[in-house]
Amino acid sequence: MTRNMSGTVALVSGGSRGIGAAIVRQLAADGATVAVNYRSGQDAAEALVAELSKTGSRAKAFQADVSDPAQSKRLVEDVVAEFGHLDALASNAGIEHFGALASITAADFDRVFHINVAGQLFLTQAAVAAMTNGGRIVLTSSVSARLAIYQHTLYAASKAAVSAMALNLAPELAEAGISINAVAPGGTDTDMAAEHARHYVHPALADADLDAVVKSMTSLGRLAKPEEIAAVVAFLLSDDASCITGATIDASGGG
Repeated sequence: MTRNMSGTVALVSGGSRGIGAAIVRQLAADGATVAVNYRSGQDAAEALVAELSKTGSRAKAFQADVSDPAQSKRLVEDVVAEFGHLDALASNAGIEHFGALASITAADFDRVFHINVAGQLFLTQAAVAAMTNGGRIVLTSSVSARLAIYQHTLYAASKAAVSAMALNLAPELAEAGISINAVAPGGTDTDMAAEHARHYVHPALADADLDAVVKSMTSLGRLAKPEEIAAVVAFLLSDDASCITGATIDASGGG
């Protein structure tokens, strides 16, 4: 596998922490110039850029709330103005949600789908408009789209929509030489996972040891590392994935 992304300009949304920061580091290690998008984590984004600069990588932080189509459009325009072109997009920004059916409000629905679905759709739209010489896009779905998790309906539905988006945009974007796929992480060792881990356990197992439950949920018996998800994304954004489009790739440890 080559994974030589020298000359590639890549945009990573939600790139200041967790899986997003791991994607930024991996793409930079593979030679890409990386635009690090953040919504509110300016300090973390700037620290990540400074870290990469010390290793000779080219990167810059860009603030934008990608749930707003106008800000997504401005973000892409700013990246192109700074680096001259855009070749790859890792759409990573998203939010969690747990809640019983009776508790779900219209505001909950709008918030989750606005960020997890519309945010990825309109960022993709803006990126595609700027990709004048082909390109590669990776959206973020989740294994939750195919698992029955207690009171996880709204989030899971939003991630199923993302996989459907990648599948159905594939033939359209192929006409412009652009591939689009999605990655579906399972449980991953991030601060977001730590915050919501207990919610993934059915109430009937509330007294069980959380680590033991996690081990039972995957073939590997552990959470993924952010770097492992990032490696899958980097592969899909590279020439090594030249014959893959419209796919959702599991990165769940066999869960």
